[in-house]
Amino acid sequence: MSGKIPVGILGATGAVGQNYIYLLQNHPWFEVTYVAASPRSAGKKYSECVASKWLLGANIPEGIGDLVVQDANIPQNAVGKCRFVFSALELDSKDEIKALENAYAGLGIPVVSNASAHRWTDNVPMIIPEINANHVDVIKSQRAAHGWDKGFVAVKPNCSIQSYMIPVYALIKAGYEVKRMFVSTMQAVSGAGYPGVPSLDMIDNIVPYIGGEEEKTEKEPLKIFGTLEGGKIVNASGPLIAAHCNRVPVINGHTACVSLEFGDKKPSLEEVKKIWAEFRGYPQEQNLPFAPVQPIIYREEPNRPQPRRDRDEDKGMAVSVGRLRECPMFDIRFVGLSHNTVRGAAGGGILNAELLKAKGYLA
Repeated sequence: MSGKIPVGILGATGAVGQNYIYLLQNHPWFEVTYVAASPRSAGKKYSECVASKWLLGANIPEGIGDLVVQDANIPQNAVGKCRFVFSALELDSKDEIKALENAYAGLGIPVVSNASAHRWTDNVPMIIPEINANHVDVIKSQRAAHGWDKGFVAVKPNCSIQSYMIPVYALIKAGYEVKRMFVSTMQAVSGAGYPGVPSLDMIDNIVPYIGGEEEKTEKEPLKIFGTLEGGKIVNASGPLIAAHCNRVPVINGHTACVSLEFGDKKPSLEEVKKIWAEFRGYPQEQNLPFAPVQPIIYREEPNRPQPRRDRDEDKGMAVSVGRLRECPMFDIRFVGLSHNTVRGAAGGGILNAELLKAKGYLA
C-alpha cells in the first residue's frame, strides 16, 4: 500500500475526468483507485474506453489503464474502493447530478465536484481556496441537514471567473471596496468539453455566446465573496457585475478584460501591483501540493498575458495579469488569464480536495 488516500473519478472518460487522472499521477496525498463513467463504458478496461479519445498527448498514467470502469450511476460500487470522489459527471439534467452526488455523500463518500448542479445549494461550499477557504465549515451544517456522517458535497466555480477573481479579491482584502465590475471573457474551446464546438464554427471566427455563461459570471462571485451565517452561505450584495462571454479559437486558457470601479478609497496603479505581488492565501500559507507559489503573476510587457505563453505558469495554477491601466469610465482595467482545464477544472478540484484534507474533512 502506498499510504495515500484512495480516490475515485466520476465521469473518468470525459475531458475533465482525463485531466484528473493525468494531474493526479504522482500526487503526494492522493491515488486514483476507482474510475466510473456511463453504463456503456462499464465493465471495460479504462484504456479501452479512452483508446480513441485520450486528449492529453501523453500516455495514460501507469496503473490506470487496467482499472475496470464502473457504472457511475451505481454509487454502491464505490464503497470500499475509494475514500472520496472527484465528480466530473455529465448527465441530462442538474437534478440528476444533484441526486447522484447526494447518493455518494449519503454512503459516506465525500464528493469534490466540478459539476455546476450544486453551486447554488446554500449549504454547499463553492470554493476558490485563496478566497473563501472558511466556507468549507458549512459542511457541518450540510451533514446535519442530511443526517450524513462522513459524506458531503463541495464544488468549484465556473472556470472562466478564475482568470480574475483572485486579483479582484486581493484588492478587496487590502481594504478597497469594488462597487462595479465589467468583464469581457475570451474563452478557449476546451471549455466546451470534447468534441466541443465544431471546427467550422471556430476557425476564422469568434462566437459571442456561451449558454448560461454570462449568468454564472455575474452571480457566482457573489456566493464566493459571501459569508457563512446560520448554517448557510449568504451571498454578498456586491459588486455589481456585467459580463460579455465569447468563445475564441484558442485551445486552452480563458482570458478576461476587466474594469473595476472602487468606492470612496481608490488604490494607485503601483499599489495595485504591490498588493498583487504580495498576496498569499490559505493554500500558500499551508504549502498545499497543488497551490501555486505565487497565485498572481503580473506581466509588465504591454502585450501580455497571452494564453499560449502564460497559461502554464506554476503547474497551470497561477493567474497571470497584465495591462493594468486607468479606466476612463471606471477606475482601473486589466487583463487576466488562467488555464481553464487546470486551474479552472481538474487542478482547481484537486486544490479544493487538498484544502478539505488540510481542514480535516477528508480524515
